[in-house]
Amino acid sequence: MSELLETCKNCEKVFYSAYKFCPHCGQQTKDKLTVGVLFANTIQNYFAFDARFFKSFFPLLFKPGFLARKFVEGKRLMYLHPAQMYLFVTVVFFFLFSFIQTKQIENFDKQLAKNLDENSSILSGNSQLKDSLLLMEIKREDSIAKAEIRNALQQTKGFTKLSDKAIDSITHNASNKTYSNFDFSFDEKVIDSLIAINASDQEIYKSMGMEEDDNWFSKRMYSQALKFYKSKRGGSILKAFFDTFPIAMFFLLPIFAFILKLFYWKRGLYAHHLVFSFYFFSFLFATFNITLGVNFVFKLPAWVNFFISLSTFIYLVLALKQFYKQGKFMSLLKGGLVTFLFLSFVIPATVVILGLFSFLFY
Repeated sequence: MSELLETCKNCEKVFYSAYKFCPHCGQQTKDKLTVGVLFANTIQNYFAFDARFFKSFFPLLFKPGFLARKFVEGKRLMYLHPAQMYLFVTVVFFFLFSFIQTKQIENFDKQLAKNLDENSSILSGNSQLKDSLLLMEIKREDSIAKAEIRNALQQTKGFTKLSDKAIDSITHNASNKTYSNFDFSFDEKVIDSLIAINASDQEIYKSMGMEEDDNWFSKRMYSQALKFYKSKRGGSILKAFFDTFPIAMFFLLPIFAFILKLFYWKRGLYAHHLVFSFYFFSFLFATFNITLGVNFVFKLPAWVNFFISLSTFIYLVLALKQFYKQGKFMSLLKGGLVTFLFLSFVIPATVVILGLFSFLFY
């Protein structure tokens, strides 16, 4: 009887030797490791993924909301997992984008250096012009501040019982303020002379306006500002921005799913909205991949790029209609509101945060 039994080398469980595969873990029983077996397994695993990918890729492009609906309904092995799909297309996108990233950084550095040289030559030729421009900017900000303070006091006059004379006095005194130390409008000639004599960074920071009791953020900003001033190159900042963008995408996607949850509160769990978001973002990056690939061959005109952008919104509306089973008007309305919130608030806030992060740590 023991001759009919065999122990699996993978899971170490006993099964009948007549089986070609272990009934517990699925490993082949007579899988002798050779070079042929090694490469055969690799190719089989690759094409198993590839087959599911192409089975999912075309519905992703041409059947909005179909994959998300099927996955939620329980068909989770027939098509590629939404997270796996998203990871695959984003990796391809950032790989393709890396070919144009270097050129963009070089162009950015050249344009920045050109602008800095032009501004430097204009302002260095007339220091009075530089001082006048700075004074005009301060006066303009002061006038705006006066108007805002006066307007606020006038609107609350009924509650505060302040007279017009008292409001004028408060406005005048408030406008004569001391500006924040966190100001990079330093004297370039002084900084240049300190750099020329190899002064320490701490001495230069003091000349720029940094105080000993400034917090970490302010000190870091002065440090990076000096670093930028010395190099006069912004490519490193742009590169840091590009490098952090893939990480940011993993935060943007759940936020998008949360916005969907707000508009479809009773239409499934948050995980369902997350599945939809994975597939929709996969479609977006697949579109970007195709567009980048075509642009490598010939540059697409602006009107084509516009229609591609418009098509992504149309796709979203159709996907919402298919996935959430609502009418065309409600899908259009909610799709427009979701897009507006995401593009008007989430994306700008993300760009600002990434830009600040890139400047602080480039």
